[in-house]
Amino acid sequence: MTQTEYILELKNLENKLDQLIEQYTAVKNENNSLKSKQEMLVKEKDSLLEKTNLAKLRVEAMINRLKAMEYGS
Repeated sequence: MTQTEYILELKNLENKLDQLIEQYTAVKNENNSLKSKQEMLVKEKDSLLEKTNLAKLRVEAMINRLKAMEYGS
């Protein structure tokens, strides 16, 4: 191989490395974004579960009051 061919090959490898670095950065940023969204969704799920349980308790309490009124009459 001549010196010119070596230089061309080196430039080619350098370009490929730059592309890999760009792809790595894009994937890393996407991964961070997905982790943030997942964390937000987990918190939202927990909040909704808590609200659902509270609503269930309220409905059960109303049912018990209605039963008590029915038997009290």
